[in-house]
Formats: sequence, C-alpha cells, structure tokens
Amino acid sequence: MSDALLPMFPLGMVVFPHQVVGLCVFEPRYQVMLRELPDDQQFGTCMIERGSEIGGEDVRTCVGTVLRILGSQTLPNGQTLLRVEGTQCVEVARWLDDSPYPRASVRDRCCDEIDVEPALLKSTESAVRALRALRSEMVTEEMLQHDCAMDADPQVRSWQLCAMTPMSTLDQFKVLSLSNPNDRLRLVAEICCERYGDYQRLLASDSSPYLLG
Repeated sequence: MSDALLPMFPLGMVVFPHQVVGLCVFEPRYQVMLRELPDDQQFGTCMIERGSEIGGEDVRTCVGTVLRILGSQTLPNGQTLLRVEGTQCVEVARWLDDSPYPRASVRDRCCDEIDVEPALLKSTESAVRALRALRSEMVTEEMLQHDCAMDADPQVRSWQLCAMTPMSTLDQFKVLSLSNPNDRLRLVAEICCERYGDYQRLLASDSSPYLLG
C-alpha cells in the first residue's frame, strides 16, 4: 500500500499489526463507513492524542494500523460488534475531510524490511513472559495467559510481543512509532525491565498494583 486512500476509525487505544481486538461501532458515521468498506473489509485506525472518540474534533497521531474485519455481529440496538486483526503499520500522509467519516491518505512504513535479530527476539520474549507472569500474580482479575502461542515468523512474533506486553497506551504508541523491529524489541525489553522492578517494589511494600495502570 502506497499513498492509498483509507477509511479511518480513530481510537483512544493502540492496535498492533497481528493483534486481534474487539470493537463496538455505534456512531452513525462509522456505521456508514462499514457499509461502504471495499471487498477486502479493511480500514485504518490511529490513536487519538487529544479529544474524544465520539463526535470528532479530535487530534490524531500520524502513525496507525490497517485493520481487517474477521467477524461482525449487529445488535438489536443497531450497534455493531467487530472482531478485527491488525495487518500492517502505516503512516498518515494527510487527512481528508471527515464527511461522512474520517479518511486519510496513507503510505507503507516498510517496518518489515529489516531482519529481526534472533538473540534480541529471544531475550525480549523472555522479558515479556516474565512480566506477564509477575503481573498475573499481582492482578489476578486479569488472568494473563502465560503460555501464549507465538508465530514462527520473526516479524510477526515481534509484533505479537508488543501486543502481549502490559504497558501504558503512551508506551504502546512509542513502540508502534518505531519503524525498525529491533528498536521496537529493545524498547519493549526496556519497558518490561522497568515495570518488573516497579511490580517487585510494590510487592515488597504491599501497595496496590493498580497504581501502575
């Protein structure tokens, strides 16, 4: 995809390539967007920096993700539940008029042209799994899965690790914004190290883990 026109669904969250999430579509403009999607059933998303997801007049980031619809269900109240998967990371070249729904001209970021360093991938995966295990001990309501199935492709696996890592939305966007997969892995490992230390200090002080978000 290069300088392609893409329907956009800005969100207050980050979706990584190869991450599967659920979305609820209730605004009329996005219902129109769903009806007008091309045959590939793809649209884009980016994070809202400031403002609300509802009603427009928001400030959006220039890096986002293409989403493909895996399944949908229309509820009696007219809302639509979507199951979507991120397919690739894109850069927003320019925004078009929001009528009848947000649209943007986007281009590839060529995130996958650099080989992933095997040792870095392995060490980062160990850090992510260790952090998830420790967080599950502290926040039992989340029930984070420890033994997550991972893709054999290093590029896909690196994105999966980004999605698996418990971190703030701001950190998620920082990770998504890096075009070099090895830089992303290094940042994820750094975030895991910092949060692991935070959790250990919270356990030692018997403080609430929810203070970390």
